[in-house]
Amino acid sequence: MNFIWKTIKYCTLLSIVAMAIVMVAMTYYIQFMLPDIDALNTVQLQVPLQIFSRDGKLIAQYGEKRRIPIAYNQIPKPLIDAVLATEDQRYFQHPGIDIPGLFRATIKLALTGRKEEGGSTITMQVARSFYLSRNKTFGRKIQEILLALKIDHKLSKQKILELYLNKIFLGARAYGVEAAAQIYYGKPLNQLTLDQFAMLAGLPQAPSALNPISHPLAAKKRRDHVLTRMYELNYINEKDYKAGLDAPLNARYHELQTQIKAPYAAELVRQQLEQMYGDDIYTDGYVAYSTVDSRLQIEANAAVHDNLLAYDQRHGYRGPEQNLGVPDLMGLEEWEITLSNIPSYNGLDPAAVISMTDNSATVLRADGNMVTIPWSGLSWARKQIDSDYLGAMPKKASSILKLGDVVRIMPSATGWRLAQIPKAEAGIVSLNPQNGEILALVGGFDFQYSKFNRIINAQRQPGSSFKPFIYSAALDKGYTLATVINDAPIVIQNPVDNSLWRPQNDTHEFYGPTRLRDALIHSRNLVSIRLLELIGPFYAVHYIERFGFAASQMTATLSLALGTANVTPIQMASAYSIFANGGYKIVPYAISSVQNTQGKILYQAKPLSVPYAPRVISPQIAYLITSALKDVIQHGTAAEARSLKRTDLAGKTGTTNNQVDAWFAGYNPDLMTVTWVGFDQEQQSLHEYGAQAALPMWMQFMHGALKDKPEHPFDQPPNIVSVKIDPQTGKRASANDPIAIFEYFMTPFVPGEDRNSTVVSGDGAEGQSAPESGEGGVY
Repeated sequence: MNFIWKTIKYCTLLSIVAMAIVMVAMTYYIQFMLPDIDALNTVQLQVPLQIFSRDGKLIAQYGEKRRIPIAYNQIPKPLIDAVLATEDQRYFQHPGIDIPGLFRATIKLALTGRKEEGGSTITMQVARSFYLSRNKTFGRKIQEILLALKIDHKLSKQKILELYLNKIFLGARAYGVEAAAQIYYGKPLNQLTLDQFAMLAGLPQAPSALNPISHPLAAKKRRDHVLTRMYELNYINEKDYKAGLDAPLNARYHELQTQIKAPYAAELVRQQLEQMYGDDIYTDGYVAYSTVDSRLQIEANAAVHDNLLAYDQRHGYRGPEQNLGVPDLMGLEEWEITLSNIPSYNGLDPAAVISMTDNSATVLRADGNMVTIPWSGLSWARKQIDSDYLGAMPKKASSILKLGDVVRIMPSATGWRLAQIPKAEAGIVSLNPQNGEILALVGGFDFQYSKFNRIINAQRQPGSSFKPFIYSAALDKGYTLATVINDAPIVIQNPVDNSLWRPQNDTHEFYGPTRLRDALIHSRNLVSIRLLELIGPFYAVHYIERFGFAASQMTATLSLALGTANVTPIQMASAYSIFANGGYKIVPYAISSVQNTQGKILYQAKPLSVPYAPRVISPQIAYLITSALKDVIQHGTAAEARSLKRTDLAGKTGTTNNQVDAWFAGYNPDLMTVTWVGFDQEQQSLHEYGAQAALPMWMQFMHGALKDKPEHPFDQPPNIVSVKIDPQTGKRASANDPIAIFEYFMTPFVPGEDRNSTVVSGDGAEGQSAPESGEGGVY
């Protein structure tokens, strides 16, 4: 008996020692072998890149995971209750592990060989998701338990729950409850209802299988289970419980709700950020503030949309995208499915014609609604026979449409309107000419339809909008806006194949002796060619490089006077900014600043602004060119822009050979804007000039952009004088000359009194300088 008693005591003591050793070992392991839990206080969750406008409006978000981290005090209590009811009801009582739950899970595993009842607490799930692999082993489970104990000891319950609700995957690329609320319900978490909270709380168990969009029945069953658990645990009363069960399953996929539509600008920023920081931008929560002004971007979007559609409709209706056959009531559901698979582009929605009267058409939309297009929305649709010819004006709806036609529709001020996706493209860019900020940018009709950014990447011929650079080169060589050059026929032989080049004015007329100001105002091609011949094409190319164009983009031939260079719209905007700001070369830029998730500034733009930017032309030349370009609007090819009723605007139209490209570049001291219209297939003609296709877009944008802005006159620099001249000869006129007009000159080049002049043919030597003051006459 004594022996047995001693054995019991010995075994008891040995057990106590063994337990002590295990406890010490476990304590040591938890303290020193497990990962440092303190890092969870400052953990960096994978957060996508966000790009904002300069005024803080979201433009775009990039990253595989959509996550919007929120603090614990921002998480609504009903959601916390729902999560605890279904995931860990004793969360606030246990030390990180739920011993009864673990015991039940162990018994089940022993009896069935299957893991039917989990023992994982929220804290254990946090440990697993932050520190452990996905491998389901016994060793990993022990680590998970020990880590949970350590986490619970180090962090508050609120912090652990915050980590959990921001980390968990909830399906549809949603990570965290805030992102899930916006993806499934299209609104912030704090605006959800009880049934919606219950839906989110039920997703962690199986985010894909319980997805309310793809598996609505399973999702509803899980939601109702969560509501039942909340009711059983007294989180909600019977009334709320029944209302939650009766609530419809109203989840659907919501795209990211940006505040400003600027996808081309956002993509430009994204590309530059990737070059600066690599792929980390998509996961490390970078926040970039662009230079885009949200108000101006809205104006730019509308200008491209409205004017490209107007151009497209001026050139006729090309017909339906497809035909679904004769409509019948039983088949309309299939039509809806077909329409739902056709994407909308820039407000142009697909619809199918289901009935017509003589002066209207009723169409079915993808959402099942039917709308009527009145005659005012149909009557424009003359049939496009080919690019040159249109059919007769339609008399009734049936001469335009057929039953079953799949067409595009858009809302308008007078009701729904028939539309079509434009075949032509367009772009607009607006800069601050004082520092290069890209304030608005649209690179095409619709980013989803075509991601090619024509403003940044399209090399196109600028046509006559290039002429101000030729004239600037001439002014720098001593010519003046009063210099007279003969607008007469030119025939140039190509020495390679002996072909003859006979350039024309767009009017196919000749205007005789013409002052340079008038030649630029009215875009006289023959004067510009003779002027380039006088100053020399090689000199001109070298001079124009200072505007930011590369020599490789230009050919040192006389055709350069007609804008045969290959340039991008952003280059044109930057180059024209030199005239707008008085001669300084600014560099366009799109990123204002970049910061991390803690708000630390990683990058801050420091542009070379006026007057610290490099000067590339004199303020006098910039002023003279601007003076002539103001007259382009007041009296010349852009006279339509007088309707803006401003005197502080200057600009130049541009149309290339065969009307392939249409341009307008215009500015005041605060805003430089370029518009372009053309086909991506570079040989296809627009059949319109820059004044018809591109100028109205510029006018619409500038009207909105400068609304309520006071006029800002261009400052006249020193050494510019205004002198009366004879408009026929360009020479100084007497004070009482009845036909005399005023012209601006740089003081070294003020003309002398008029004398008999001689006509020069224009076959002068390469790089010929202008005559001395008071000499010469017509070139």
